[in-house]
Amino acid sequence: MNICTAWKNATVVALVFLLLLAGARAAELRIATCQFPISDNVTANAEWIRKQMQEARAQGAEIVHFPETALSGYGGVDHASLAGFPWARQREELEQILALARSLRVWVVLGANHPLSDGNKPHNSLYVIDPAGKIIDRYDKRFCTTGDLKHYSPGDHFVTFEVNGVRCGLLICYDIRFPELYREYAKLGVQVMFHSFYNARQKEGSIHPKIMPPTAQAYAGANHMYISLNNSSAPRSWESRFITPDGLIVRALELDQPGVMVNVVDTAKKFYDASGPFRADAIRGKLNSGEVVSDPRSRDRKSY
Repeated sequence: MNICTAWKNATVVALVFLLLLAGARAAELRIATCQFPISDNVTANAEWIRKQMQEARAQGAEIVHFPETALSGYGGVDHASLAGFPWARQREELEQILALARSLRVWVVLGANHPLSDGNKPHNSLYVIDPAGKIIDRYDKRFCTTGDLKHYSPGDHFVTFEVNGVRCGLLICYDIRFPELYREYAKLGVQVMFHSFYNARQKEGSIHPKIMPPTAQAYAGANHMYISLNNSSAPRSWESRFITPDGLIVRALELDQPGVMVNVVDTAKKFYDASGPFRADAIRGKLNSGEVVSDPRSRDRKSY
């Protein structure tokens, strides 16, 4: 690809980004961010999920967000191997969850293992379930850790969907180490990110509780989007949080305790956005602000 073609492509991407933002109307969305002690017991996990769906709906939630592998349990942690995973049991429990979503008329973002054909490792996925109880899309964890790759096949696509006119995106756990994913979602006009984690049952002194939430805060501010950030509440975890587009944590659940918190996304509300005036330029590839001067003293970088 030559420079002219690359510049044209980048310009088109930036224009699409601006049009998506300009065309977005003010909207509100009530999000339930949930955590519970995920385990290897699919039936127990499903009971927690259904209980928290009902609790969330009672609090007025319109979409209920669960952690990574919430239904299945996590390969390599809860399950030493996925070779004998109870797929039939998971299907039965998933069907009950779909029926409950339909009964409650609520959206659900649900973490679970997703089976592939014989010979291929499953995906680590998030199912998007609509209020009719239908799976309308599925995000597959794109960046699997070296440990994950022993059990899972990585994904290859982004997922966006709209609820109440709010554009939503999905990511899973280790994806957070790759800011390129957040930037691509920003180009797609995503206003709220559902980022599901399983950072529990960690070794003593793990760095994850110290670095993961601040990293998400930085991405929220840099890309000006809300983030529903949740985690398993099994021991040695970190608590789920809800982050606003200025990068602030507005609420958090209790550490190592199950819980549901409902927060409101209001796209009409204004938040501090330091990079806002120049974000579209940066996405287009113009990595400075203002006009670059043509000056010999600027070009000469070895003299004073």
